[in-house]
Amino acid sequence: MTAWLSFLIVFLCSWSLRDLVVEACTCVPIHPQDAFCNSDIVIRAKVVGKKLMKDGPFGTMRYTVKQMKMYRGFQIMPHVQYIYTEASESLCGVKLEVNKYQYLITGRVYEGKVYTGLCNWYEKWDRLTLSQRKGLNHRYHLGCSCKIRPCYYLPCFATSKNECIWTDMLSNFGHSGYQAKHYACIQRVEGYCSWYRGWAPPDKTIINATDP
Repeated sequence: MTAWLSFLIVFLCSWSLRDLVVEACTCVPIHPQDAFCNSDIVIRAKVVGKKLMKDGPFGTMRYTVKQMKMYRGFQIMPHVQYIYTEASESLCGVKLEVNKYQYLITGRVYEGKVYTGLCNWYEKWDRLTLSQRKGLNHRYHLGCSCKIRPCYYLPCFATSKNECIWTDMLSNFGHSGYQAKHYACIQRVEGYCSWYRGWAPPDKTIINATDP
């Protein structure tokens, strides 16, 4: 085998691997309520340190956090000290700034460690809407038995009484639109689920509101 052919094979293999890594992180849009309900851990925390762990081909970033409040996961891990994520953003690793912001962080627990990534819900705390903060405290939990179904093309209809149709993808704002920022899908009387917004507790007499 000539030196040129050997170089060509190595180049093509490295190019293919690089392309595979770059294209690896693809996330399906998810409403904040589903992100909450599907997570093992949901916390508000400030990052106070980070360390690159030399495990795996690309490494894992370990963030040391100061937990301010826990919204989900008390029975699994009452206090979170470390958050783990892939070191590479192309593998869905998240980049958090140290000693600068408070974050909302959601994640899953695996072998006693909390992992998060780009496909999980994480956000700077001061960017959350009032409705999202209220959702974290109470409302999202009320809707974990409901199903939020994304609508990409009209017409869209609920196929069961426990569904809410999520139409943000039809707007210019995409999956971070008005419903994601201001609505929760909550179970009502007789098991029906419907969108809810506002500052008062949900009206239990409403069976199936159509708002929005």
